[in-house]
Amino acid sequence: MEKTSDSNGKQKVRSAEVGTDILKALAELSPSTSLSRLAEHVQMPASKVHRYLQALIASGFAEQNAATNHYGLGREALRVGLAALNSMDVLKVAALPLAELRDELNETCFLAVWGNQGATVVHIEPAVRAVTVVTQLGSVLPLLSSSTGLVFSAYLPHRETDDLRELEIAAVDHPLKDEKAYATLCEQIRERGLHHVHGLLMPGVDALSAPVFNAVGQVAAVLTIVGPTSLFHADENGPAAQRLLAATRAVSWRMGFDADSPPDVR
Repeated sequence: MEKTSDSNGKQKVRSAEVGTDILKALAELSPSTSLSRLAEHVQMPASKVHRYLQALIASGFAEQNAATNHYGLGREALRVGLAALNSMDVLKVAALPLAELRDELNETCFLAVWGNQGATVVHIEPAVRAVTVVTQLGSVLPLLSSSTGLVFSAYLPHRETDDLRELEIAAVDHPLKDEKAYATLCEQIRERGLHHVHGLLMPGVDALSAPVFNAVGQVAAVLTIVGPTSLFHADENGPAAQRLLAATRAVSWRMGFDADSPPDVR
């Protein structure tokens, strides 16, 4: 009896694994796909995939288009997906990677989100040493004079940043007042996937920033490393930059972003 029960349990687990593999494939081949293409994608016989599809359709996780006979994700899959998206809090998701980044580099690392006044610092992991850079929780960083603000500039829709940019260039004779220079810099940031500044916001302080994306490819936050020029080298091709990019990619992946898809830049 115990062996039979154990065997049945393993079979149920395997069936669940196959079902989730087919659901993932439906997502990857969305919005719809044929049975033959789906079977090829999951490397299973079409007859086996068809049996699982019937069960998924019955439970609402898949559906079949009567006109094309193609299959796609159903209403229940959408409901579960939306629930998962709603639970993705970038502060919670980024907390551990941010702490690990600080531990590896021993430089102050912080997370900023876009608030109603601009790039706002919402989580800080300070360096553990006598010489450190103090970044205040809740600080609003300038759009054009901080690496954090400039990364947001590169990825946010213009309507989100235009008013703030106008305010900043009106206050000082900023080099990014020129529309072409500003557009060129934003394009360069998108090409590199990060940005650095040397003493632009504060003399003797370097900063290196990279974006975090959500499931639909929009910039959700910016991770920044900041430190004194004498100790921290904000080289975009250096080891700190590579570690920063690894951290932002990990957080973006956890937020549901597909690295093979381009970010949503409008």
